[in-house]
Amino acid sequence: FRAIASEGFKTLKEGQQVSFEVEQGQKGLQAANVVAL
Repeated sequence: FRAIASEGFKTLKEGQQVSFEVEQGQKGLQAANVVAL
């Protein structure tokens, strides 16, 4: 959830459109800078 770029409670709803970047994490690729559209 730390990758979600918003203030306060960070949630996404199923089916919600987002934009994001992909980065290399400790366990492989992961989403970063997730922003709800």
